[in-house]
Amino acid sequence: MRLGTRATYSMVLGVLIAALLPAAVGAIERLPTFDEIYQSRHADDLTAWGRRYERGVGVAQDAKKATMLYCKAAAKGDREAKFYLGQLLAFGRGIERDKDLAAAWLHAAAAAGDERSRSMLMVLDVGDAPTRAAVCPLDAGGRVTRIASRPHPARGAIADLVRRLAPNYGLDPDLVLAVIETESNFNPSARSPKNAQGLMQLIPATAARFGVEDTWDPEQNIRGGMAYLSWLLKHFDGDVELALAGYNAGEGAVERHGGVPPYRETRNYVSRIIARIN
Repeated sequence: MRLGTRATYSMVLGVLIAALLPAAVGAIERLPTFDEIYQSRHADDLTAWGRRYERGVGVAQDAKKATMLYCKAAAKGDREAKFYLGQLLAFGRGIERDKDLAAAWLHAAAAAGDERSRSMLMVLDVGDAPTRAAVCPLDAGGRVTRIASRPHPARGAIADLVRRLAPNYGLDPDLVLAVIETESNFNPSARSPKNAQGLMQLIPATAARFGVEDTWDPEQNIRGGMAYLSWLLKHFDGDVELALAGYNAGEGAVERHGGVPPYRETRNYVSRIIARIN
């Protein structure tokens, strides 16, 4: 029996819908969860998803999730993420406005070659240099997880500075003091054969990554080191030994070896600090 044109069209359309619908449903089901997105090691992916969460494109708008993704991407050196963090903080888009911290992130992005950040810094009129380190705004709430079971005995200006600043990074000051003792023995002029510099022995790449312009300035050095240590603790889900191993050998080495790398220096480093805080 010959079908009319309309009936034929309807039949063909029905067949096409039946064929395509499972694929469409499957595509929706394959949308990654936020936790899956956050586990990505690719900075550009983290930043792209951060933009989607910031603007609510295909996902529920969520400034905190956007900030978390930008922070992780920025810690990996992504200048786009640094710019977007500065923008969020400058205008208080879904998070508390913080002009000084915005400037820190915009300076970091501008140092990496981002022209938009240079323009925004001129608009904000915040000066030629940041007044604080570029840290994740979600780390600045003063919530401290105690890690050390006994206080570090250090006294003096550096110890006082650490105890004042550590809560801004959510860090136990006694852990930070143990790291400084192991890294430099509290010598702000210390330099290693690998060009690690200052109290927390920041190599130039790590200093730049966390917005430190002068590694020989004790406060800048401490802020940069604490920003990195705080990031490592979050990256390794609060595992102190992995965070310390990452501080010594780099997070990439920890990830490659699936734990504390089998380097004598790194294992001794972790053991020494753990012994000091326990």
